[in-house]
Amino acid sequence: MRHGIIDWDDAYANGPNIPKGEQWPAAWVEPARLYRETLAADGRAKLGIAYGDKPRNRFDLFLPAGKPEGLVVYVHGGFWIALDNSYWSHFAHGALESGYAVALPAYTLAPENRIAEITREIGQAITAAADLVDGPIRLAGHSVGGHLVTRMITTTSPLAETVRDRIVNTVSISGVHDLRPIMKTKMNEKQRIDPDEAQRESPALLEPLPNTRLTCWVGGNERSEFLRQNALLANIWKGLGAETEAVEEPDRNHFTVLDGLSDPQHPLTRALLS
Repeated sequence: MRHGIIDWDDAYANGPNIPKGEQWPAAWVEPARLYRETLAADGRAKLGIAYGDKPRNRFDLFLPAGKPEGLVVYVHGGFWIALDNSYWSHFAHGALESGYAVALPAYTLAPENRIAEITREIGQAITAAADLVDGPIRLAGHSVGGHLVTRMITTTSPLAETVRDRIVNTVSISGVHDLRPIMKTKMNEKQRIDPDEAQRESPALLEPLPNTRLTCWVGGNERSEFLRQNALLANIWKGLGAETEAVEEPDRNHFTVLDGLSDPQHPLTRALLS
């Protein structure tokens, strides 16, 4: 049966379409705060490291008990218009307990920033974190954080070649990889995406870097647009020579899909660290 999307705002609305969805993202605030405080008390958290001149150009860096095996950078979502890195600290646990340092950057939100400028800021944040931690780099991002990390591994990435060459794996979780549908939502009054920017900033419309390894991971109970966007990039980039996988995790929604990052043995964490 053929069908089209009539209500684009509903197509990308997560909380209103999940039972008790109003609890997120506030439900993450307290566990994230406690996790930061615990690591800080143990001398394993460096908070608010500057990577640029703007107030939100900061990242938190969490360190494992021993010498880091490498660096994981996790980029948060919020449709480029909301939230910051403080909500997600506890999701570093899986990688941290596996021996990796984890950086969680904030970035300047729209409408103050265009999407292209947010891309540039994330590039700056990854570069700054990479200067502090040796070894391979793995990227993870949720929702539009998935957009931002996959944007880093395109041929028009803002990253210098020396940093690009250290990226060994990327996981986009419930990622938004084609920005063109977002232009049809009311959110775009703040995002201000236009056709030219959508063309330049959509990973699905760009070429992956050579030797790209990408997992697109989504909750099986998510909105159909997130399922489509998840499969889309894995499909397109596989045809462009990247090593890709698309995973739909059963019984997970747009928010609970992140829970796997808290568990060192969860398949999501293992996919990131593979």
